[in-house]
Amino acid sequence: MHLLSTLNDVVALAPTAPDPKSWDQDPESPPGMETIMPQWVGWAKYFAIGGGILGIIACGIMMMVGRRNRSHLAAEGANGLLWVLGGLSVVTLAAGVVPSIVT
Repeated sequence: MHLLSTLNDVVALAPTAPDPKSWDQDPESPPGMETIMPQWVGWAKYFAIGGGILGIIACGIMMMVGRRNRSHLAAEGANGLLWVLGGLSVVTLAAGVVPSIVT
């Protein structure tokens, strides 16, 4: 009977696994990244929007030049416009969609 009591004490002292609810923590930035990461995201969004503006201009030029005797070029410009607008939509929605999915 003394052996069972000792075994019970040993098992009680053994480390236990953490609560599964504690595994799902809110994201936190590493030390020193509190200001850097938002700045990088802002730069990436700035360059993506600038690239989108240039892409829309390029598609417009392709459509204007392809109007006469180059209908394939005009069609490529119109098709590219859909891709540029789709890419801009993804870039502008990223900051709102990703945190809502993760948390």
